[in-house]
Amino acid sequence: MTEIIPPCFILVRPQMGENIGAAARAMLNFGLERMRIVDPRDGWPNPKAVAMASGAGRVLDMAGIFPDIPKAIADCDFVFATTARGRELVKPVVTPERAMEMTRAMVAEGKRVGVLFGPERAGLENEDIAPANAIVTVPVNPDFPSLNLAQCALLLGYEWRRQTEAVAPEVMGLARTEFATRLEVERLSDHFEERLEAAGFFYPPEKAPHMKLNMRNMFARLGLTRAEVQTFHGMLRQIAFKLRQMGE
Repeated sequence: MTEIIPPCFILVRPQMGENIGAAARAMLNFGLERMRIVDPRDGWPNPKAVAMASGAGRVLDMAGIFPDIPKAIADCDFVFATTARGRELVKPVVTPERAMEMTRAMVAEGKRVGVLFGPERAGLENEDIAPANAIVTVPVNPDFPSLNLAQCALLLGYEWRRQTEAVAPEVMGLARTEFATRLEVERLSDHFEERLEAAGFFYPPEKAPHMKLNMRNMFARLGLTRAEVQTFHGMLRQIAFKLRQMGE
């Protein structure tokens, strides 16, 4: 069975321990723990990084420290370089989504993938990008393309998680209740029909069947919870009670 090795996030010459810690936190949010650090400005270990990691300390504990990029990527089969600027180098340029789609396919075949992140002030230099196979560029505002190191790590981490987890794009938060059954919705429709019939709503008579059908279709389409169905029943009963009082 092929071993699945998640991508490695490689921080190149990071300048602030806080940003390293924030990047570790972003990585662990999305299940990534393989960090490598190339020539950190303030040395290593860095207490500010640990403080900022806020529970993601194990990412820092396992982080590999390397003197340069060639050593940091020596075991990688494919390397992405993240940059928001246009470059003179001829390389494929992909979005974070496409990069992690490619990564998923490669790691499924046992390949090792690395992602380079540049220093906070100016990002990766051409010399840093040259060993990479492809460039990852985020479609940001061209008038303000700079992303914080942790923000960039978060974007790539999110795309990795989205590519590898079966996450529904939309769910209904039911707040400790559950959807009504089809029978319960049908009984609510019966109740409405009974009350509206008594009120003379279905008029003229020849249009009544179509009006009733539309009403039932509406209730079926709403995705009502059991609590909501009971609320509607209560509303109808209260209206009927008040009308009886007024008629006495």
